[in-house]
Parts: sequence; structure tokens; C-alpha cells
Amino acid sequence: YMRAIAHALAEGKRAIVLVPEIALTPQTVRRFAARFPGRVAILHSRLSAGERYDTWRRARQGLIDIMVGPRSALFSPLPNLGVIVLDEEHDPSYKQTPPVPPPYYHAVDTAVALGQILNATVIMGSATPDIVNYHRARAGRYQLLELPKRVMGHRYRIESQAERLHIPEEKIAAHPVSGDPDDALTIPLPPIQVVDLRQELRAGNRSIFSRALDAAITETLERREQTILFLNRRGSATFVICRDCGYVERCPRCDMPLTYHRPRMLLICHHCGKQEPVHQECPHCGSRRIRYFGLGTEEVEMQVQRRWPQARITRWDRDTTAGKNTHEELLASFINHESDILIGTQMIAKGLDLPLVTLVGVISADVSLSLPDYRTGERAFQNLMQVAGRAGRGLLGGRVIIQTYQPEHYAIQAAAEHDYASFYIDEIRFRTQHNLPPFRRLARLLYIDPINDRGRREAERLARKLRLHVREKALAATEVLGPTPPFFNRIDGRYRWQIILRTPNPIRVLEEFPIPAPWLVDIDPVSTL
Repeated sequence: YMRAIAHALAEGKRAIVLVPEIALTPQTVRRFAARFPGRVAILHSRLSAGERYDTWRRARQGLIDIMVGPRSALFSPLPNLGVIVLDEEHDPSYKQTPPVPPPYYHAVDTAVALGQILNATVIMGSATPDIVNYHRARAGRYQLLELPKRVMGHRYRIESQAERLHIPEEKIAAHPVSGDPDDALTIPLPPIQVVDLRQELRAGNRSIFSRALDAAITETLERREQTILFLNRRGSATFVICRDCGYVERCPRCDMPLTYHRPRMLLICHHCGKQEPVHQECPHCGSRRIRYFGLGTEEVEMQVQRRWPQARITRWDRDTTAGKNTHEELLASFINHESDILIGTQMIAKGLDLPLVTLVGVISADVSLSLPDYRTGERAFQNLMQVAGRAGRGLLGGRVIIQTYQPEHYAIQAAAEHDYASFYIDEIRFRTQHNLPPFRRLARLLYIDPINDRGRREAERLARKLRLHVREKALAATEVLGPTPPFFNRIDGRYRWQIILRTPNPIRVLEEFPIPAPWLVDIDPVSTL
């Protein structure tokens, strides 16, 4: 990235660097500002309106050479744009999706189109490439550059870190990429251990920490190194149930189970934000036999506090990063070793460089595998590989422990071997069998209505018309699936019905068949949930 941007700047051009999350912008800006001082700016939604306008104005006047930010930063008015970088290009955050207002653009596709218009170079980077983009690269549509080894940095950086950590030279497990001692050095990927939680249960271990993870955390604390614990679910318990009548606390506006947040003693809907007080008695039968099931990051934090009371703990999820500068403050605190254990959701799995982290524990890999979406395997593999990549990024080395009830799943098997190639083969086989991208494209037609029956009737009416259109036009290899309610079928009091169009060219189909308002049309959806 740095060399490509330096080359563009030398030619009087400018660059945009996109990251999937606002949380990644501070560290990214620091890296680029160190290389290009005084030439880097940041643009994202957490800035005030005045700050955003000032940055936009400076960009338009040519006073900014490198703009860093999430997907919206792609539209920065930089004159003479020469390079667009999309770091972690696989991340679904690059797609704007319903129910956010349209346009439903994907920053990757938009960047490619913008690069073609402006004759700018587009660089997409990822350790776990999007299946469709990797397939395009293998087919020759994009130039494919592969980095088979993990690059640590140049010798001066290695020696500086070794001196700071008091590591003798003979214990440095870094080697030159090319054999040239002055070249960049590589370090090995961390070994990954998969723990079968079924075996843990049979052995009488009912803790959320397997015996292997428990011992590893203890050892890491004793060595004064850092640990990341990953669970892609917020809260303390994922649902609350009455053990006498089976009543489950649900959001009255979304029909989804409310998540228990113990520190605030609240039940919160993670879809519409509605909050309810915790009931000591069942609202349905009056029983006091209320049970909390499931697991979230808040509960993991409490369990860690009980098990290792001496540990300093930081939790990083959407609940702890609501403020303007909280991302940067939490990251700085952890980098400065003001905490020993970082607990978080997928926000901590992306792009962070934390050299003191020598242990990553995945509390439950099954969370990512439980949703009924065709990208479930891909998302699970990407999350596991990305969070595993936070371990051993420094000279201290590292290891990863993945806990799961499905150790035989191909995504977990491939992640355990750091083997993207084998995962790609299995995933492409699955996509071929089911006519899924990249072999066909999808369009998601979404109808939202406060009255469920009215929404269903409208969805059935449009589906009939669309099927008739497909038959009359003899559109080859085109299928109309549904209508069906999606997995999240009611959000904030409004019901959702969807039709999935599976076809080689959804734009051609829909150009000849205008979709009436208020239908929402999402071409190439990143999720059908």
C-alpha cells in the first residue's frame, strides 16, 4: 500500500485508503501519517458536521493527499486521484444494505468502476479474500498478487521491538523474505488448536473455558503477555426463559428474543434498540423460576473476572464504543499494556496490530455457523482467520485456541490449518451445486410493511408478475425464489418479505421489469437474513 501510494504522490496524484470499520481508522492514520507526515486526513460519520465539512472542503481544494476512512470516504472529492486501497476487502461492511436508504452500493465494485473512469489503480487486500473477488482474480479479471508468508517488517523494526521486549537475538524467529539480510523479515503464523466442546462436556467441564484455554490464559498472564478472547455476540445472555411455562422475553416490535445485559439490568433488542426492565417474575405465569441462556461478551467479561481476578480486562464491542473517541482510547489503552485481556466481537478481528498479544481464544466458533445464509461458511472462516491473525504478530510468537461443537466443519478445519486454498475449493464446490455467486448473481427484493398480511399479499403479487415476465422473455437460467419472510422477519414493528432473483444478469432482468416503490432492491446482497 505504502509503495503504491508513494509512487502516486511522486506523480502528483492522490490516494484514498478505505478500511471496513471506523475502529480501524486511528491505527491506519498513524501508520500513513508516519510515512507521509502532514498529508493524511480522516473522514467518517463519527466526526461532527463541521469537521466533515472542513475535511471535505480541504480535499476539494487539493490540500489533502491521502484520505482514510470507511466506505463513505470513497466519495471524497480528491482531485487527480491515482490510487484507491481497500484493506480487508472481504468485509461485508463495505456494502450499504437495507433498511438503510439506497443506493445499495458496494465500495469494492464502486472503487473498481471509479478506477476505470479515472484511470486510477485499485488495490484490494485481504488474508481471506471474498470468494467472488478471488474467483474473478483467478479468472484473470484482476491481477492476483499473493503473499504466502507473514511479513513482520524490516530489521531495524525487529531489533527495536526485541530490545524493548528484552528478547535475545537467538530467540528471534524472524527470517528474511528473500535470503537478503537487509530485506523484510517474516514470522510464522500461529499454531491453531481446535477444542471439541462435546469432549469437554463429557469430561465434566461446564465452564465456558475449555481446559486448554483456561491453562493458556493462566500461562499468558504469568508471562505478562496479552490475550484476546473473541465471541461474535454482545450482551450477557441471548435469551431469557421461564422454566415453568416456557415463556421467552421477546421484543414486541421485532419478535426476536431480548438480550440480557447484566451490568445495566436491562433486556435490550439488538435490532431496534428497545429496552425492557428485567422481570423477577414471569409475565405469563408469575413463576420466579427465570433462567438465562446463551452467552455474550458481557458474560465472558464477568466469567474472566471471576476466574482471574488479578487480570486487567477491556471489553470492545458496540456497547463500549458508542462515544466519538472510544475506539481510539480503548486501542491505545490495550497497546500500552494497561489491560491484560481484550474481550470483543468481530470489531477486534480486523486489522489490528498488537505485538504483545500471544494468545487468541475463540469462545465459540459456532455463533458464526448458526445463521441460515449462503455465506455462513465464508463468514465463519473469515472471522476465525482474521481473529487468529491477531496472535503472534510480534517477536513473542503466539497461538490460537478455537472452541467449537462442530470441529468437523470444513470452515473450521481449513482455518485450523491457515488453509484458504482448501476452504476455497470446498466453498466453490458448494456454490457450484446450488447455483450461487460467482456462478449466478442474486438480487434481493425486500418489502417492508407494518401489516404482515398486506406485505405477504404484495410480495406474492410481485413474485407472480416477475415469474410471468421471466417466462415471457424466456430468460435463461433465471429463477424467482419466494416470497418468504427472511430470518429477521420483523424489525421495529415492521414485517419484512423478500423475493430472491437468481440469474446471470439481474440488472438486465430488472431493467425490463421496473420494481415499484416502496420495494427495496439490493443487487448482489452480502446477506439474505
